[in-house]
Amino acid sequence: MVECIQPQPMKTIADPAFGTGGFFFAAYDYMVANNKLDKTQYKFLKPETFFGNEIVAGTRRLALMNLFLHNIGDIESDNFISPADALIAASPITYDYVLANPPFGKKSSQTFTNDEGEQEKDDLTYNRQDFWATTSNKQLNFVQHIRSMLKTTGMAAVVLPDNVLFEGGAGETVRKKLLETTDLHTILRLPTGIFYAQGVKANVVFFDNKPASKNPWTKEIWVYDYRTNIHHTLKKNPLNIEVLKDFVASYNPSNRHKRKETYNAKTNPEGRWRKFTYDEIIARDKTSLDITWLKDKSLADLDNLPDPDVLALDIVENLEAGLESFRAIIASLNIKGI
Repeated sequence: MVECIQPQPMKTIADPAFGTGGFFFAAYDYMVANNKLDKTQYKFLKPETFFGNEIVAGTRRLALMNLFLHNIGDIESDNFISPADALIAASPITYDYVLANPPFGKKSSQTFTNDEGEQEKDDLTYNRQDFWATTSNKQLNFVQHIRSMLKTTGMAAVVLPDNVLFEGGAGETVRKKLLETTDLHTILRLPTGIFYAQGVKANVVFFDNKPASKNPWTKEIWVYDYRTNIHHTLKKNPLNIEVLKDFVASYNPSNRHKRKETYNAKTNPEGRWRKFTYDEIIARDKTSLDITWLKDKSLADLDNLPDPDVLALDIVENLEAGLESFRAIIASLNIKGI
């Protein structure tokens, strides 16, 4: 994500779901390695580049320790990792870049003690006038918040689960507004279990913020399918940066307006890099961004099935994903008192 965004010196970077700071360290290392920083740039880099939120106290302490160990910020000044919930209100300032992996979990909720002294959870919604849709879907709220955090020239790369790309209602509203107000130009489809639990499918969505306009800013969306017919295991085939080099090359960070498709219906139907026009996207049911065109070979070619351990892992992932969905339903029913 950092190699695609290519953060530049004297620019600000934010993460509203900071965790232990992985994005910041990658961005810091990139800027140091790819620029000959002068004294002013280096001075700006350490205390004035990075800003974030982390509401889990233990995780925030680890993040601050990691920052100090990487010589970012200092222990005597006000630190720039806020313990406040980023979604409560609009950010008081805007940023040049947002790199984020919002916490997985379809519902935002709050815990309270009822009249009987028992702890209960209730759906948490954020009634913000700058949001396009009011919802308890955590990822949709983060998408709206991240867009609001960006300068009009700001760039974002955000990890999101599949439900953000296809669900209706508030999801469709958010997608349409995002296509209109930003240039949502790239989606990277990842295998299951990379950012989330086994069985949960993740994507990286790249978009550039833009000033107000009567016409939609998104003209075309490029999709790189690094999911279909891709299998990674911790022991036999672990995911590493090398396998994503082709995506970075296809993204063409030096000038993304000079990209070239690898997909061709006649000559290369297995190409993983394909573009879709705004009109094609809008015509899809619920403006779905969950797009695939490759055939699943494990379903079509019975003579070349994956190894048994890969098949077994796929089964486990699907079962775990199903169980996670049922747990979410049970939690929702309990919240509503059904």
